[in-house]
Amino acid sequence: MYYGLEKHAAIDLPTSVCLKFDDRERWTVLYSVDGSTCDICFTRQVDEEGKVNSLNAGISTQLLLTLFDVKGVLNYGIAGNGNPKLQIGDVTIPQYWAHTGLWRWQRLGEIDGDFSRKFGNLEFADYSNCSKDFEPKNTNLLSKVWYQAEEIYPVNGNTEVNHDIFWVPVDKTYFKIARNLKNVKLDSCVNTTCLPRKPVVTRVEKGVTANVFVDNKAYREFLHSKFDATPIEMETAAVALVCFQQNKPFIAIRSLSDLAGGGSALSNEARVFSSLASRNAFEVLAKFISILNY
Repeated sequence: MYYGLEKHAAIDLPTSVCLKFDDRERWTVLYSVDGSTCDICFTRQVDEEGKVNSLNAGISTQLLLTLFDVKGVLNYGIAGNGNPKLQIGDVTIPQYWAHTGLWRWQRLGEIDGDFSRKFGNLEFADYSNCSKDFEPKNTNLLSKVWYQAEEIYPVNGNTEVNHDIFWVPVDKTYFKIARNLKNVKLDSCVNTTCLPRKPVVTRVEKGVTANVFVDNKAYREFLHSKFDATPIEMETAAVALVCFQQNKPFIAIRSLSDLAGGGSALSNEARVFSSLASRNAFEVLAKFISILNY
């Protein structure tokens, strides 16, 4: 019997592995029994103040891959929900992740520019709140932003040739294994407050990351309609990019803690259900580890 990050959930793991914490509980590493290799590594991707962001996530992942003989990386946690067909407590496992915080902000009036238009843009004029002082024919001075791909140099490629990538795939084998997680028993109540239905585990196509806490209904709907995004959060794409660059297997498990930027029939949803979402993500992670063929 071993204990996970949250220390509130006990899980059964294969006898060949154990969890180990440092004294500040900022790192969690899954060691083999002899302590020599790291079969699957986890980090708490926070800074000294407990703040979460892509930079910390990427640095933590790179350190793990540098310091340990890593076979695979699992990322888990909570996320805002971009898909109104799902609910709080549901656990999502995306096939692709994108960093949607890398923009090329187009100059007002600019027609041509040396930047990619492949992944589309956000036109601020589409969200202008027209009034007697601002008509639809007026120009929004914020113009538009174009979403850009990341530039990386894979270790198994030509170090002199960059590789542009927007949608980072998770490991195919890990994603296939995730099909076996549908029957994980998940929590649906916090004390006497319960969700409308039992949460489910579902594989989805896409998740997105940026150093922005999305608490805006219009932008959440834009991310879902433009990119088909389900989980919306602040770390995973950084982990995915580092693992892709280092040619290491990776997957992310994200439980939905709230409908990003929008309410529902549930009151104070994120405050009430974030602990439940965290537990559900961990339960799915534990089951995933138990069926890995290492």
